[in-house]
Amino acid sequence: MKKAIVQTDLAPKAIGPYSQGVRVGDFFFFSGQIGIDPATGELNKSFDEQLDQVLSNIDSLLKSEKLTHDNVIKTTIFMTDLGQFSRVNAAYETFFHSPYPSRSTVQVAALPKGALIEIEVIAVNS
Repeated sequence: MKKAIVQTDLAPKAIGPYSQGVRVGDFFFFSGQIGIDPATGELNKSFDEQLDQVLSNIDSLLKSEKLTHDNVIKTTIFMTDLGQFSRVNAAYETFFHSPYPSRSTVQVAALPKGALIEIEVIAVNS
């Protein structure tokens, strides 16, 4: 199967040697998003601001490929402090709708640029 690169100015540009996303057939593998504002290139400061920006960035990636939240089948969440998990759950319930995508969440020692949260998604166009 041939792969196609996903690229949009609506989400932050890659900060390393990777693509914003890759499409293979009907599947989309989007790189992890941190709380960088695509307009300024700056990382938001607070956890809540970063979380909101991460979800906005994911929304922009999905829209760039004419996908919606309902197309997301799997998320992976990386957090530097699992003590913030209730905030993630509250935002997740607002962003996604039942039936929710599958999800993994892990606490990590550090994230790029000192981010507090990173979320990657896999979506399918069906």
